[in-house]
Amino acid sequence: MRYSITLSYDGSAFKGWQVQPDAASVQATLESALSTLLGVTIAVTGAGRTDTGVNAIGYVACFDAQEGLDTAQLRYKLNAILPASTAVLEVHPEREDFHARFDARRREYTYFIHRDKDPFAAAYSYYCGYPVLDFDAMNRAAALLVGTHDFASFQKTGADNKTSVCTVFEAGWHSYVPSHVQLMGPVAPQAEASGNYWYFRIASDRFLRGMVRAVVGTLLEVGRGKRSPESISELLNACDRCAAGESVPGNALFLSSVKY
Repeated sequence: MRYSITLSYDGSAFKGWQVQPDAASVQATLESALSTLLGVTIAVTGAGRTDTGVNAIGYVACFDAQEGLDTAQLRYKLNAILPASTAVLEVHPEREDFHARFDARRREYTYFIHRDKDPFAAAYSYYCGYPVLDFDAMNRAAALLVGTHDFASFQKTGADNKTSVCTVFEAGWHSYVPSHVQLMGPVAPQAEASGNYWYFRIASDRFLRGMVRAVVGTLLEVGRGKRSPESISELLNACDRCAAGESVPGNALFLSSVKY
């Protein structure tokens, strides 16, 4: 019988989702825990790859096991033996042909940045202390990503996928106040007004390797005035990774939603 498993993980402990020789991965860690508890070798299929250091909230995977598992008890036992970096949110029976990767219709990533140095945000947010970041320009540029395009310019070199065409449903920057600042009381309105904390959210039917980090790096160049917002259209047409901006660090990136 097929089951889905929904989990969250801190990517700093792993070299990405996919099993790799001589490197810790989320997939291998989860397969080992399931195999130990169920007494048979379990293979897990995930909704997609995440790169080294990238985090996930509500990541979906699937596996086959005997019918009639006590899924609540399995979730409890998995969380007891999995490392602190990984938490199982739900285990659920699925139809026999359910596929965590191919059945996914919408995936969403969120990237966090902060404008002022903040030791409490640094683990999961990218410090961008540039004197000027024009978020209006960055959002005009992001709007040009929406639609069906060839995203080869934002793809990690050496990727082996058959196509680099993706359909982006939304892309944009939003200001927010993180929870540790909200708890400060009077400080929160000042933080919101100053625009110190931002996140970029992008949703698509699929993503290429390194795509989101390359997109964010390019949009930050737009915000700094090094590119025009309109240059995004030229980049999409160029299909040349060297034409786009540098990739930003993975620790501030979250796979934040998978929809079926």
